[in-house]
Amino acid sequence: MRVVEARVVGYSCSVQHNEVEPEETPASGVVAVHDELVRLVRQLVAGDRPPAGSPTFAQHSLLSFVARNPGCRATQISDAFGVHRSTVSRQLRGCVDEGWVHAEPGPLRSGHPLSLTDVGIAVLAGADARRVEEVRDRVASWSDGEIAAFARNLRKFRQGGDIDHESIGDDPRA
Repeated sequence: MRVVEARVVGYSCSVQHNEVEPEETPASGVVAVHDELVRLVRQLVAGDRPPAGSPTFAQHSLLSFVARNPGCRATQISDAFGVHRSTVSRQLRGCVDEGWVHAEPGPLRSGHPLSLTDVGIAVLAGADARRVEEVRDRVASWSDGEIAAFARNLRKFRQGGDIDHESIGDDPRA
């Protein structure tokens, strides 16, 4: 394992602060990738508040999963996302309260079968369109080749190099 030394200006955690300047080492590029991924995830999860009537990033992911898996249960979502069921239940409650998700009657222990309502389908479509537009805006000055290379590299990174396997992350709306 390589250790990367960094000159710290202010705080010592480059993941939470922009004030770390890594020294030039072979591993510093990897650290920079890691830091940018952490910042991107934080921006996606805790970024700007969505417009009224629109899902948060977490709700959007949940709606996408339910759309792809009608009749799924909260326990399946919890397993697929790798989060505690209480986290899913909290997000799910908001989606049910908004009228986006319908929970069918069923045994409480295994959870209720879930499906999107007509309103939920429309909300998901609108959120998908806004997210695609956000990406389009961010890459507006890029060439088609740069965009294609970025997509290829993101896919390669997500799949762990050259490994070609299917995963829950293959749905671009999740």
